[in-house]
Formats: sequence, structure tokens, C-alpha cells
Amino acid sequence: MLLSLLFQDPISFFTVLVAILLALSLHEYFHAWTAFFLGDDTAKIAGRLTINPLVHFDSIGLFCLLIFGFGWGRPVPFNPYNLKNQKWGPALIGLGGPFSNFLMVVIFGNLLNFFQIPSSLIDFFLIFIWLNLLWGIFNLIPIPPLDGSHLFFTLFPNLEKYRIFIYQYQFLFIILAVLFMWFLGIPYICEPIFKLITGIPIF
Repeated sequence: MLLSLLFQDPISFFTVLVAILLALSLHEYFHAWTAFFLGDDTAKIAGRLTINPLVHFDSIGLFCLLIFGFGWGRPVPFNPYNLKNQKWGPALIGLGGPFSNFLMVVIFGNLLNFFQIPSSLIDFFLIFIWLNLLWGIFNLIPIPPLDGSHLFFTLFPNLEKYRIFIYQYQFLFIILAVLFMWFLGIPYICEPIFKLITGIPIF
């Protein structure tokens, strides 16, 4: 999907690619920074406390992204026993990624609305806002390994036993999460928020 854009419109391809690289790198960096802030230096030792996209991309995830338009980055490692707050620490680390996405939506949305942005950068701003909004909402879905699952199982510890069940059928649950986004998340959550922020419908 994305790779085909390279041959149809190279400028748009590289605009989208840069937006993806930046958004994903910031997402993973915020996971690593949150873990470090909470007392665990595992991610820092692993070289993940950076926005360098080369250390955050998973090769298969990148391949799927280029071919199918859907991919993923390398999970940020952390040791829960090193955290200052071992109960809420994993949830906060999980929320670090989506927080970065929503922070970028707010920052770039305000830049777009209150400053004179060069016309050559407007497309990048719109794509970057859309990607961050999309990934932020998607990662809040409480299904492992998505970030929202850390908060969900912290809030509902009695349901922890279902985590093993979900992992056994992880692929099926991820498909359900994608379908949720396609039929509900995008049209009823992401698109209205995007239009509210930018004044422009995504489609």
C-alpha cells in the first residue's frame, strides 16, 4: 500500500514515511523515558532512550508497513521490579506511548491553527496529526500487546488470568482490534477529532 505510493507520488511517499518514522520513534522513546523516569534503566542500557528510528523499528513490522500499510515497532523492554511504583509503573509506561501521540496532535494542531505554516509543510503536518491520532487511539485498546492492556489489567487485577487466554489467541484479538478501528475507531473517533482540530475532513 505505502510502497505503491513510491511509484505513484514519490513526494507524498517520503512525506508519509518521515511522518511515520518520527511518530513511531517518539512513541517508543516516551515508553523508554517513562520507564527511566520511574526508576528502570533497562531501556536506556538497551539504547532505546533516543528518537533514532533505527533502534525502534522491527524489520518485519517495517516490511508489513511498507507492503500493507500496517506495521509495528520493537517493544521497549523494562524490568517491573526496578520501578519505584510496581503497581502503577507498567500502566504508566504503557500510557507513555499514546501520551506522546496525543501530545504531538495538540502541539502540531496548535501550530497549524495559530501560526503561518509554509504551504510545503502543511501536508506533513496533516499526515503527522492523523497518524498520531490513529496510533494513539489504537494503542489504547486494552488488548495485549497494545499499550492500553497495561492500564486495563492494573485497574482490573482480577482479570489478569485472562491475559494468558488472550495471548493464546493474540492474532485473532489483534484482528478484532483492527476491525474495531476500521469500522468504529476511525469514522466515529479519529475522523471527528481530526476535523475538529484541523477543520479538514480526512476523507
